Amino acid sequence: MGLYGAIEAGGTKFLCAVGTGPEDLRAVTRIPTTTPEETMGRVVAFFQAFGHELRAIGVGAFGPLDLNPRSPTFGTIPATPKPGWSGVNLLKPLQEALRVPVYLETDVNAAAVGEGRWGAARGLKTFVYLTVGTGIGGGAVVEGQLLHGALHPEMGHIRIPHDWGRDPFPGVCPFHGDCLEGLASGPALEARWGRPPESLPWDDPAWDLEAEYLALGLHNILCVLAPERIILGGGVMENRSLFPRIRQRVRELLNRYLPIPALQGDLGDYIVPPALGERAGLLGALALAMSEGEP
Repeated sequence: MGLYGAIEAGGTKFLCAVGTGPEDLRAVTRIPTTTPEETMGRVVAFFQAFGHELRAIGVGAFGPLDLNPRSPTFGTIPATPKPGWSGVNLLKPLQEALRVPVYLETDVNAAAVGEGRWGAARGLKTFVYLTVGTGIGGGAVVEGQLLHGALHPEMGHIRIPHDWGRDPFPGVCPFHGDCLEGLASGPALEARWGRPPESLPWDDPAWDLEAEYLALGLHNILCVLAPERIILGGGVMENRSLFPRIRQRVRELLNRYLPIPALQGDLGDYIVPPALGERAGLLGALALAMSEGEP
C-alpha cells in the first residue's frame, strides 16, 4: 500500500515521520527550525530516503497560511513573527523535490483530522479541536469536512467578556490585547502571574480564572458551531484539573439553553483531552496525507 509522510511544522522544530498509522511509524525525526533553506533542505532529504515507497505527504504548519488553491500565493506563510519565514512557500520545495502530492493545513486543523480518524472524535461528523499553549488556535470539522472560509478560522482571537475589576491584566495579544489568546494562552498566564504555568500548583486560584476564560471561549464556539464534541489540547491543558472546572463553568454559562444530549450531565464525554496526546499534530498530518492520497 506504500508509505505516507507527515510533517508537523512548528516555530521551533519540524517533526517528520513516515508510516501508515499510529502503530506503524517507520521513522520519526526532529529538525530544528532555522532558516527556510536549511530546514526545508533537511526535510526533503529525510523523505528522499524512502524513494518510490512514498505516496503522499501531509503538512500541519504554524500560520497564518494561504490555503486557497486559487490564490497566487497558495501554500505560503503570508506573515509571521518567525524571522525569515514570512512569504515562504511550504508546498513547492516538497512537490518539486519529491514529486508526490503534498497536502497543507494549519497545525490545529491537522490535529483535528488526526483526532477524527484515530482519536477522541472518531465516528463524529462535527467537532472542534482547540489547542491552548503558546497561542490558542482551533480547527473545526463540520459534516466531515474541515471548515475553511476566506482564511482558516482564528478561534484564539475571539473576544470574550473581561472583568477588569477581577482581572486588571491587559492581555498579551499584540493585535487585540485581551482576546481569548491574549488572556488565556501560556504566555498570558506567565505574564499575569510572574511564573510559567507549569510551575503553578494545580489548586492555585490562577486556574479558576483560566477556566473562566476558556469556558467563555467554548460557550461562543458552542453557540456558533454546536459541535458534537470539543477536544482541548496544548501545553496549558496538561493541568488536568482544568477540565472539571471548565465543564462546570460551561454548564453554568449555557444554563440549559442548547438541547444537545451530549451537553447533559457533567460534560465528561463532551469536553475532553486529545486521545492522541502530544502526537495529535504529527498523526494528524499523517491522516491528512492518507485521506487525501487514498484512491
